[in-house]
Amino acid sequence: MADGSLRLRLARRLIGRIVSRAARRGLATRGLRDTQGQESRWLKPEIEAFVPAMAAEAVRLRPHARQAELPTFGSQLMVEMAIWTMAADRSLRACAIAPETARQVVADLGWDIYRRMLALSALPMRLLTRDSGRRLRWTIRALLVFPFAPSGAPGYAVRVSRDGDDLLTHFTHCPPQSFVRRMAWAEDDADSLETFRQSWCRYDWPGADVIAGGRERGHYRRRRTLSHGDPVCDMCWISKVSRGAERGLEERAGDVLRT
Repeated sequence: MADGSLRLRLARRLIGRIVSRAARRGLATRGLRDTQGQESRWLKPEIEAFVPAMAAEAVRLRPHARQAELPTFGSQLMVEMAIWTMAADRSLRACAIAPETARQVVADLGWDIYRRMLALSALPMRLLTRDSGRRLRWTIRALLVFPFAPSGAPGYAVRVSRDGDDLLTHFTHCPPQSFVRRMAWAEDDADSLETFRQSWCRYDWPGADVIAGGRERGHYRRRRTLSHGDPVCDMCWISKVSRGAERGLEERAGDVLRT
């Protein structure tokens, strides 16, 4: 699949607009701590200067992505999202924003986009059933058709199984994570790996609850992850959550988010 295919070029343009809009919206309302420990708020001139700098950084980082080698459009699309994540993070740090603050900003901007995508993906299932477990299983199954089709490395490699009503998706290869690891090594930028871990690798806990669309929380569990150097992301999408189990899962998720 050619890196310069028409649909990929269109997707890049669309994603660029979505990310730029999210950046303008998010940066206008939050304080930013710089590397000297001073906190300030960016006004419109600073934000308008940041957006094209971020776009230029995305262009510069794109060769590290090797999108032409990816076997599916879905994997290309997700890597494109990762390119913009890294471009936003690196551009913030280039403006002397502290790495910790840059990570928080990027994680929040990414979640704003990701939750909207998940809500849209889950909408057909919400219309078909009120059962949170079915919504979760059916939506994850649909996402495994697009964009997370298990085509094998260098695309997504995943083993799918059931444990009762729970759905298990064990990923052993993740193209966005591979891109970030490769880029971080080439650019000597370990902060990028931490930004990816604290954004992309933490969205699934609240994301599962968004998909389930009920009052329960704790529809997701993961004990190992590729970003920690483990051989697998052992994801469990939990159909029904008892109150006791829900509290335990929230505590464990909180421990993960604090590390």
